[in-house]
Amino acid sequence: MSDTPVKQQNTAAYYGQAVASFAIALGAVAIGIFNLDADAWVRAFLGIAVLYLTTSAFTLAKVVRDRQEAGQIVSRVDQARLEKLLAEHDPFQKL
Repeated sequence: MSDTPVKQQNTAAYYGQAVASFAIALGAVAIGIFNLDADAWVRAFLGIAVLYLTTSAFTLAKVVRDRQEAGQIVSRVDQARLEKLLAEHDPFQKL
């Protein structure tokens, strides 16, 4: 009655592609900011903005993942309680 979900694992290729994509994107933005025809303080501001955006994106991804994992744990606990109640219930017992 209880189906244990299979934990999905990412492959090494998927992980490598994600890391490479992030590194290329961050490098491209850094090169673009460095080659921008603007004052140094403008380039510095844009660099700080990119770093802030990057850390905010990582934080948001972690919060979303943690919320999803917490929901799965609560769902499992509720499922276990329901299965216990159903296992202990005797429909032929007199009230």
